[in-house]
Amino acid sequence: MTEDMTESAVNENGTATAAATAAASVTAPRDASRPLAGMVALVAGGTRGGGRGIAVELGAAGATVYVTGRTSTAGRSDLDRPETIEETAERITAAGGLGIPVRTDHARPDEVRALVDRIAAEQDGRLDLLVNSVWGGDALTDWENPLWQQDLEKGLRLLRRAVETHVITSRYALPLLVARGSGLVVEVTDGNTARYRGSFFYDLAKSSVIRLAVAQAAELKPHGVAAVAITPGFLRSEAMLEHFGVTEDNWRDGAAQDPNFAHSETPAYLGRAVAALAADPQIMAKTGRALATWDLYEEYGFTDADGARPDFAAHWAEALEAEYGPLGDPL
Repeated sequence: MTEDMTESAVNENGTATAAATAAASVTAPRDASRPLAGMVALVAGGTRGGGRGIAVELGAAGATVYVTGRTSTAGRSDLDRPETIEETAERITAAGGLGIPVRTDHARPDEVRALVDRIAAEQDGRLDLLVNSVWGGDALTDWENPLWQQDLEKGLRLLRRAVETHVITSRYALPLLVARGSGLVVEVTDGNTARYRGSFFYDLAKSSVIRLAVAQAAELKPHGVAAVAITPGFLRSEAMLEHFGVTEDNWRDGAAQDPNFAHSETPAYLGRAVAALAADPQIMAKTGRALATWDLYEEYGFTDADGARPDFAAHWAEALEAEYGPLGDPL
């Protein structure tokens, strides 16, 4: 991939121009600042939050990133959020990669199949990294009631959005990784232990995503492809900043409402963890594991956007374990 690529290399429909596609398919020499140069990634669910953080940091590491979601300038989703996949793609390119937005509903197999066919056609069959980060369950999560008092249709819809979408995406994307005999699948979850997550359907979804990584790892290992699950700590997403009435510039003011917020981390921290995993030549040693930013920063040496190194597990042990019990051992 050439250094002078900009968002102009992608047309208004999110399609890479011929020149950009040709350039992106050339494997550039690796260097410390661009360890993913020449690699092609798909970040499913990269419109906002952790998915956007991952997509942008993959771009910063030099990757070509197809970023997908349902919220686009071409048609908004039902989440009523302002972020779009086009904005994420622009940030990827500005960071040094090539961002290619493709509006995709990952609950629709036909749309996912078309997405993967397009990647194969534009990148000569190449896909190095699949990130399953589709969520869309915030408005469907009931934090107040036990299962027998919850809206069943909402709960099942949450599972369809947060689990079935991952299965559908992997079903169509994995053949590209298997054909290359290398690569990585990352399942984004919340928590890396068996600890109950506070709401029945939320817990089932996030636990299931870990199991998706375990199952894919078992089936992909003979083909040289790794699969892991990963969790951030207290994620300082766009929605969370709004919840506390702060911005990224004054986010520490939110700790007045919740002291735990002082130990939060930006989506970039999660993104840098995934970029480090994707660049690790020994990634097969981690396949099948549930990982966390608070472990990986020590191993790989990355920092958050402000240079800090948040460790939510350490904070939990110090401030929350006495009241809520141990966080639990990683799965």
